[in-house]
Amino acid sequence: MQDPFRLKTLATASLIAMLFGLLTVRVAAQDEFGDNAADPVKLFERGQNLHARGDFEKALELYEQAIKVRPEFPEAEFQRGNVLVSLARFSEAEAAFRRAIALKKDWSLPYSALGTLLMRKERDVEAEPIFRQAIAVDPQDNLALRMLSQIRLRAGDVKQALDFAKRATIDKEAPTSARLVLAIAERASGDLASARTSLDKVLADEPANLAALMERSDLLTDQKNYDAAVMDLRAAEKLKPGDKVILARLAYVYQQAGKMDEAQAVAKAAGLEVQQPTSDGLIRVIGTAEEIEAANSTDAATARGALEKLLEKNPRNAMLLARLGASYRKDDPARSLELFRKAVEIQPDSLDYALGYAAALVQDRRFAAAVEILRQVVRKNPDNYAAHANLATALYELKQYSMAVPEFEWLLSAKADVVVAYYFIATSHDYLGEYPEALAAYETFLQRADAKTNQLEIDKVNLRLPSLRRQIQLGEGVKKKP
Repeated sequence: MQDPFRLKTLATASLIAMLFGLLTVRVAAQDEFGDNAADPVKLFERGQNLHARGDFEKALELYEQAIKVRPEFPEAEFQRGNVLVSLARFSEAEAAFRRAIALKKDWSLPYSALGTLLMRKERDVEAEPIFRQAIAVDPQDNLALRMLSQIRLRAGDVKQALDFAKRATIDKEAPTSARLVLAIAERASGDLASARTSLDKVLADEPANLAALMERSDLLTDQKNYDAAVMDLRAAEKLKPGDKVILARLAYVYQQAGKMDEAQAVAKAAGLEVQQPTSDGLIRVIGTAEEIEAANSTDAATARGALEKLLEKNPRNAMLLARLGASYRKDDPARSLELFRKAVEIQPDSLDYALGYAAALVQDRRFAAAVEILRQVVRKNPDNYAAHANLATALYELKQYSMAVPEFEWLLSAKADVVVAYYFIATSHDYLGEYPEALAAYETFLQRADAKTNQLEIDKVNLRLPSLRRQIQLGEGVKKKP
């Protein structure tokens, strides 16, 4: 579960589809050939006309003919890439955009098109620097600014996402999709009033904007304005009759409003199941029996795919977000971070989700932010082993060794077999210049370490000990008495 916040909601999918619309390029050139059939500019213009009419195969043929006549023709390579995207020939499209960039490095459009393609293929890490190159060439490249906002939001960087979105809407001629991106960023930042204003403006200009209707329905649901949310979802369903994602969200809103009969009727029409609220008042999952069963599969790939599908129908289900976030923690830390961030946003009082968010921050090496959350978790649940383990790691990586040592000692008091904690205690004392304490911890580590699992640390310690012992003999690194 892209963004990528790469959560594949209908709104995000619709937004990316809008952003990757048909692009046309004008080429100002004189007719250098008497025969139009051999004139690359004429071939290119004929290709654009066919491209605009949706005749992609013939347009591609003409673009390629133009490139054959004039191999260094960046505009033709760019449009060739666009038509290849329309034909779902993504690898070839990527190569075409890269060729256009190589031929014309000071032109932002191929950078933006390439970045959008990479983002579409869930390659955000590669896409981000490409978009940044686009705005370096053209600071007003609207597509690049919008997509950077989406990428930073999916990475959990709400502040920068909002900055990019605001830059994209400065231009009075900015497309409607720019204001939609701004609304999404405003909502993520917690500014619901501004998000509502932005969405109202989008829908005033384009009442049939499906992505905006879905986004506003989610916002209204968060605000418990269920009747208005239902109206938006009903409008969305008219645009896309029978869509299960829309109907699932409609059933969810009815369920949140306590209208279980309406929820059951909508779900039944879509072939979905609606679970009754549990005794604790929490709403569980709306989906097919097969999807729910698959989400509980012991096969990680099967469960992840099912969770993605269920989240399309249950975009505000914190439990699903957290479970999917946990599955991505090692494979895609940025994705995990965004999913846990959303879970915490929905249920801020959940220590489990806060811990998951903090662990994702640690995995993404954002240690300072993790420490702040982990300290709150530990205060509320002093015996939470995972919280102490992540806190110890974050403090150590921040080089706050004097604070990391007590955390590692707590881990050993809770689980004496966590031998590697002695290594981190030892190195912490070593970095602090507390050599006798470091030596004692190193020796304890060597006595208890397992060569199969701790060989790397054992080798490091054996290399360090001779010089450490000489330093102690010289009287170095002894704590001064208070």
